[in-house]
Amino acid sequence: MNKDVIIACDFGSAEETFGFLSHFDGDAVKPFLKIGMELYYAEGPDMVRQLKRRGHRIFLDLKLHDIPNTVRRTMRVLSGLDIDICNVHAAGTIDMMRAALEGLTRPDGTRPLLVAVTQLTSTSEERMQRELLVDASIDEAIAHYARNAREAGLDGVVCSPLEASLVKAACGPEFLAVTPGIRFADAASDDQVRITTPARAREIGSDFIVVGRPITAAADPHAAWLRCRNEFCPETL
Repeated sequence: MNKDVIIACDFGSAEETFGFLSHFDGDAVKPFLKIGMELYYAEGPDMVRQLKRRGHRIFLDLKLHDIPNTVRRTMRVLSGLDIDICNVHAAGTIDMMRAALEGLTRPDGTRPLLVAVTQLTSTSEERMQRELLVDASIDEAIAHYARNAREAGLDGVVCSPLEASLVKAACGPEFLAVTPGIRFADAASDDQVRITTPARAREIGSDFIVVGRPITAAADPHAAWLRCRNEFCPETL
C-alpha cells in the first residue's frame, strides 16, 4: 500500500460515525478509517461491512493480547471481514503473534496486513520503566518488539512516529511503521506524549499515520483531512 492518512473513528455509535463521514460524501476517494474498540464493541462486525460497502479501507484496531490459541481463533473469525489492516500487542510474545498470523490467513492464502502494537503513544519512558517494569530505554524496547514482530512474520508495527526510523533501521525499509500520535504544529497534544506533525512523520519514515481528534474534532473535518494528506502524502491528492 502507498502512504496514507488513516482517520481514527473513535465514536460510540453508527449514527455518530455516519454523521462524521457525511463530510466526505462528495469524494470519489473515501478516507481510510480506523475502527477501534469503542465503535466495534458498540456496533459489531456489521459496522465494518457497512463501511466497506461505502468504499472505505479499514484498519480494525482491536489490539488482541491473549494466549496464542485464543488469538488464533479470534483472528480466524476476523479474517471473514474484508478488513485491510488489523493488530495485536507485541507484548503477547512471538508465539502469540505467529498464532495471530495463522488464524488471520484464509484458506486461499490471502489475509489483511497484520501489525503489532509496541508501546502506546500515551506512555512515556519514565512510566514504562516505573509502572511496567521494562528495564530498557523506550527506543530499545520498541526496536526489540519490532524485531520480535518481524520474526513472527508480521508486516510491521504500531509505534510513535518518533520511533519510525529506528523501526526501519532494526527491521528494514519494507517493514511497516503505522504511527498514531499525530498533531498539527498549531494544535494541542491532548493525552499523547510522543507526537509529531504529519510532515515530520513522513520525513522520519511513517508509512501510515493515524489521526483522530485533529480531524474528527475540527471545525471543518474535510479541510483538516486534506491538510493532513497534503503534509503527509501529497502524491495521493
